[in-house]
Amino acid sequence: MDKKTSIIILIILAILGTGYHFLWSDETPSEDPTFVDPSIDGTDPLSRIEIPYRLEDSDAEIIEHMGYTLSYNNAYRVPNWVAYELLETEVMTGYRSREDEFTPDPHVKGRQAYDRDYVGSGYDRGHMAPAADMRWSSQTMKECFYLSNVCPQNHNLNSGAWNDLEKQVRYEARYYKSVWVVCGPIFEYNNPNHIGSNHVMVPDAFFKALLAKRKDGSYASIGFVFPNKACERNLTLYAMTVDELESKLGMDLFYNLDEKAQDKAEAVMDPYGDWRIKDEILRN
Repeated sequence: MDKKTSIIILIILAILGTGYHFLWSDETPSEDPTFVDPSIDGTDPLSRIEIPYRLEDSDAEIIEHMGYTLSYNNAYRVPNWVAYELLETEVMTGYRSREDEFTPDPHVKGRQAYDRDYVGSGYDRGHMAPAADMRWSSQTMKECFYLSNVCPQNHNLNSGAWNDLEKQVRYEARYYKSVWVVCGPIFEYNNPNHIGSNHVMVPDAFFKALLAKRKDGSYASIGFVFPNKACERNLTLYAMTVDELESKLGMDLFYNLDEKAQDKAEAVMDPYGDWRIKDEILRN
C-alpha cells in the first residue's frame, strides 16, 4: 500500500469515527448549555452558604430544585425557608417569560397546598424565590411556580414593598456579581389563620436576609421583616442586622460561612452604603 492510499484510508476512518459519535452518542445538548443543574454538581446542597442551620423538626422536607433549595412544612403547607444564590449572569440572561401556572411540587412527599386553596381566599400566591430571579432557565421558571415556593401574602405587600426588595436583590446581584438570599414566612402565634380545604396557614410576617462579598473579600449582610399587610414603600423601615433577625426567628442563617466572617458580617448592616437602598420606590 503506497503512502497516498494510507493517508486517504486514515482520513476516511476519522470521518466515520466522528460521524459515529454524533449519530450514536447518548449525550444530548442541554436546553440551557451555559448553566449546570446544581443537583448534579457533586456538592452537598446543605453545605452552601445560603442554607440556614436546620432547626426544624425531623419531618420537615428539604427539597433541592435547580434554582433554589427549600425546607417544606407539611403541617402548615408552606415553606419554612427558601434559599438560593443569585448570580449576575442569571439576572443578565433572564429572558424567559413568566409562566403563571401554579402547580403542586412533585417532590413533596407529605401534604401540600393546591392552587384551589388560594382561589377566593383574598391572598396572593406570594413567591419566596421570585419568578424574575428564575428566568435564566425554563426549568427554574417552572419550578419557581411550585406551590412549595409560595405563601398566602397580602396583595399590597406582594406588589409593593416585597416586590421593591426583590428588585433590589437583582440590582445587588449585578453590583456584587452574586448575592445569597434566604427568605420565608414568620408565624407569631400558635393558631394562625388558614385558607382553603387543605388549611394552608397564613403567615403573620415575612423575612428576607441577604449576604454578599465585597471586593476586599469581606462580607456585607442585611435582614428585613415585613408584616403581612400593606407596608410603607421605604425598605429601610423594615431593615435590621442579621443577628437581630436570627434572634427573632430562632434560626442560624448563613451558618456555612466561616465563623469569624459570619460574626463580623451579621453584627452590622448599612442599607445605604453596602446595599444602596433608597427611601423612594425603586422603579428600575
